Amino acid sequence: MKKTLLAAALFTGLTSIAVAETSVTLYGLLDTGIGYNRIKVEDVELKHHSLSRVGPLAGVQSGSHWGFRGVEDICDDWSAIFTIEGGVNSTDGAPKDYRLFGRQITVGISNKFFGKIELGRQSNISSKYFSTIDPFGYGFSQASIGMTMGSVNMRHDNMALYQTPIINGIQMGLGYSFCSDTQDLPSLSDWYTSDNDRAITVGMRYSKGGPLTLAASYDRIIGSNIRGDDAEKDLSSYMLGGSYDLGSIKISSAYSKMSNGWLGMFNAPGYKDVTAMILDRFCFRKGFHADSYMLGMKKSINKSTNIFGSWQKVVIRDKHLPTSLLLTYGNDDQNVYSIGYTYDINKRTNLYAYGSYSTEHLFVKGAKSKSFAVGLRHRF
Repeated sequence: MKKTLLAAALFTGLTSIAVAETSVTLYGLLDTGIGYNRIKVEDVELKHHSLSRVGPLAGVQSGSHWGFRGVEDICDDWSAIFTIEGGVNSTDGAPKDYRLFGRQITVGISNKFFGKIELGRQSNISSKYFSTIDPFGYGFSQASIGMTMGSVNMRHDNMALYQTPIINGIQMGLGYSFCSDTQDLPSLSDWYTSDNDRAITVGMRYSKGGPLTLAASYDRIIGSNIRGDDAEKDLSSYMLGGSYDLGSIKISSAYSKMSNGWLGMFNAPGYKDVTAMILDRFCFRKGFHADSYMLGMKKSINKSTNIFGSWQKVVIRDKHLPTSLLLTYGNDDQNVYSIGYTYDINKRTNLYAYGSYSTEHLFVKGAKSKSFAVGLRHRF
């Protein structure tokens, strides 16, 4: 009897050790709201036309998603890691962008002294390092910093990404994608390396747990040979930003420069209707240069309530580009004014509301966009 109990105890102990060495976490987020968006544009005769929509919205504050994250000890300080994460439209259940695991699917190794390297589809360095600088945390549609600095909206297929460990608050990252998108542009996904759109992403951030956060990044798209003259000049973007927490209020700012096109999708409902264009994840326009600016703030009213806001501006440097090189049939400077509110019901669930107003919307002269929404977000 004693031997049986001893064996059972040993088995239980060994099982506990095995479990301790392997960890798999199921996680996710659901975000659904009700929103209103109205866009006014002028035609060549200066007559006003308007587009509007009222209805349910998926992923207002944060994109709804679910996934698995795993870590398994290999030896000493080395671990195998993986992430499988898919976006979902919480209003109809469809996969986001028609990819089952379009947000991230990576496998890699990590070491607390060496850092980590991950292989697969994943976000670029800009997306990883600027989220705490944007008062809207990349969410809330056109209020997001992604409206004017699109490089924070990027994910790449076939990417190898290395990040250092955090040392004295500093972390750096470097990634290379052998073919940035194998789904949207299958004709540009070929066996030959030069026939693919390739991507480079590099950056660093500083955050030591104090009031100051800094980040810098650089992204470059090396155009496929198949594109021909359209990609004669590689598309590039760099970003600089920072935030400082004064205690009662947190202030933030960022700057970005785009060269030879636009990197990342617009966080803009109705942009296809305004511009009559369907923009890819990145758009080559040789000679198109734009500077983007953001000033923001976030204030905690109490432990449960936050208000935040930002002003963003995009300045197109060359006002005399031919129509064929314009991004959206316009080259006027865009301004975006936004304010948001969140209330935490508990540590996993919150209510939110936001409003945003854009002038010379999507660089189109006289175009204006108003966007409002309220909703509920739950994390698990």
